[in-house]
Amino acid sequence: MKILVMSDSHGSKNCMLRAIEFESPDWVLHLGDNERDCSDIELMFPDIPLRKVRGNCDRLSAGLDIDEFVLEGKRFLITHGHLFGVKSGKAKIIQAAKDRDIDILLFGHTHIPHYSLVDELTVVNPGSMHSDGKYYAVLEIENGDVSCELKNL
Repeated sequence: MKILVMSDSHGSKNCMLRAIEFESPDWVLHLGDNERDCSDIELMFPDIPLRKVRGNCDRLSAGLDIDEFVLEGKRFLITHGHLFGVKSGKAKIIQAAKDRDIDILLFGHTHIPHYSLVDELTVVNPGSMHSDGKYYAVLEIENGDVSCELKNL
C-alpha cells in the first residue's frame, strides 16, 4: 500500500494535485493547515480514500484535531502537531503516540520534513506543500514492513 502524506498546504492545491498524479497513491493523508484544500482532491480523485485533520489555521473547520485508525495492520495517529508543541520538540507528541500504542505517527506544523524511527514507532513530518521545496512524504507498507521517503516537487 502506498500512502501520500501532505501537510501545511496553505492554498497550494495545484501542488497537491501534481503530487497525487505523480505518485498514484492508494491513500492520501492531509495533516492540516488549509484542510479545505482537500475538497479539490476529493472531487478530482474520488476513488482515492482521503483522511484529514485540521491545523491551527483551520479554526472554522469542524474536522478532527487527532485521528487514529488502522491501515494494513498498522495503527496510525495523524494530527497537525500544534496541540503538542512540536515547534519546541517532538518528545510530547512521541510520548502521546507511545501511550496509544501507535505504529506510525504523522504530524506537520513545523514545515520541516522529518523521518525517524523511535524504538518501534515511525515518526514522520512531511514538511510543507506551500514552502519553496513543496515537500511531502510517501509511506509504503508491504508485508508488515513500513518504509518512508521524503520528497519534493
